[in-house]
Amino acid sequence: MGRVKRIVFHEITKETIANSLRSPRQIDLHLVNAQQARRILDRLVGYKLSPLLSGKVRRGLSAGRVQSVTLRLIVEREKQIEKFVPQEYWTILAHLSKKDEERIFTANLIAKGKKKFKKLEIANESRAKKICRDLSGKEFIVSEVTRKPKKRNPPPPFNTSTLQQEASRKFAFSATKTMVIAQQLYEGIDLGKEESVGLITYMRTDSFAVSSLAQAEALKFIRKKFGESYLPQKPRIYKSKSKVAQEAHEAIRPTSYLRTPEAVSKYLNATQFKLYSLIWQRFISSQMASAIFDTIAVDIRASDYVFRATGQKVKFPGFLKVYQEEKEEEEKVLPPLEEGDSLVLKEVVPEQHFTEPPPHYTVASLIKTLEEHGIGRPSTYAPTISTLLERRYVTLRSKQFHPEETGIIVSDLLVKYFPKIMDINFTAQMEEDLDEIALGKMEWVEVLKNFYQPFKETLNIAYKKMKKIKPQVTKEICPECGSAMVIRFGRYGKFLACSSFPRCRYTAPLDEQGKKIVPQMTEEKCSKCESPMVIRWGRRGKFLACSAYPKCKNTKSIPKKE
Repeated sequence: MGRVKRIVFHEITKETIANSLRSPRQIDLHLVNAQQARRILDRLVGYKLSPLLSGKVRRGLSAGRVQSVTLRLIVEREKQIEKFVPQEYWTILAHLSKKDEERIFTANLIAKGKKKFKKLEIANESRAKKICRDLSGKEFIVSEVTRKPKKRNPPPPFNTSTLQQEASRKFAFSATKTMVIAQQLYEGIDLGKEESVGLITYMRTDSFAVSSLAQAEALKFIRKKFGESYLPQKPRIYKSKSKVAQEAHEAIRPTSYLRTPEAVSKYLNATQFKLYSLIWQRFISSQMASAIFDTIAVDIRASDYVFRATGQKVKFPGFLKVYQEEKEEEEKVLPPLEEGDSLVLKEVVPEQHFTEPPPHYTVASLIKTLEEHGIGRPSTYAPTISTLLERRYVTLRSKQFHPEETGIIVSDLLVKYFPKIMDINFTAQMEEDLDEIALGKMEWVEVLKNFYQPFKETLNIAYKKMKKIKPQVTKEICPECGSAMVIRFGRYGKFLACSSFPRCRYTAPLDEQGKKIVPQMTEEKCSKCESPMVIRWGRRGKFLACSAYPKCKNTKSIPKKE
């Protein structure tokens, strides 16, 4: 190995690669050992559990060290939502104005005397109406005015996780789509007369750190474009909060601040432009001054009751000139108010609310949860989600993950028989052990031994005790042979199948509610046997099929309407 060297670079530009070739490094065997341990761990879990599931549930299923824990998160969130019982609560709003102004503003009831109301304290309509009656005829007087500035710091430049989250939120990109586009930007874009140039640094990274040279260039650009006031008091240093950060890598940033989105737009397609703009803006803004807001909180007394009105407006935009994470709240400006001001009550409004269950995971929130728990690596988020979707363990509906029945069955079985593998903290600890191997603090063979022996024993028990999932018998009768129909799980969900399989191969599709989909007859004739064609549903949508199936297997696509 002594003659073999390693070159390291995080961006594909001529200068960077030339520098890397001039400064080769020795191969770090600790990193090699960590990678070997990770590969073997993943294969032990995947290669051993996947055949078990294929035999006990249905063929074609898989499990994985990160994949299965991610599935558990989605399944358990679904169960929390199903068990959730909403609680009623009420809030009281007062619509007010100054005596000499028509402008109306709103204040929320927050306390009675010195006791603040808890969220669920006004539990029903009768209590809310009693408070409204108590307020009738009362004078509303400003009791306290608090003005103070609020500072908002820019978010750090992107790492893999935050790029995937933000691209999902802003553009509805899947994690896989984001990584495919980022790979294109990293590998290089033909910029006309120039050679192909990598526009961004390496896109699989845990780090928020940037090189001192890149930071200096960004500060130079900010000073020239926006002026001295938009520079921070001192250069910003970002450190990852991730348990498994690889600080040797840089954050995802443009390879040159001079290649603004506008300057390279004609060389990029629409999705490349969106993602590059996002990366460029986020990086530049991360080196800018904070945004400053003027905030005001006004407490208003009505007898013993205390209402509060709040407002804010931008005093200095800072980094918001370049980048906004989410849609900014509209400025809320109150009229000039001082202590002792008497106000005019226009209306007291009781509003009914109900507590809401935890939301379904989205691509963004799922990746954030995985990162926070230290599960997986930046490179694993996209393929993990893709696998769950491909296996039909979960589906994405309205940008939210919903577990399918197969996914719930698989997750529950694995939690029951492999509690350690499915434990979030155990999975995170394994990631930390792999980091320790990379640092030379743990022996990779020892880590594998400690994992494999108890895993092997658990696997043997599962093969003996895990019962095979039997098809559910229905009242439907097979039209081909008269046998009972059963519900089976296929790659694309549940379907009806003849219980006499393989002697009889008749099947029928089921909808999402588990009801049989009746094929719709058409006037079109089969080109092979002249039988009527029917509309059926497949994984790619509607298609025409011969009604004489399985004797005739002729099919035809239905042209999409322009």
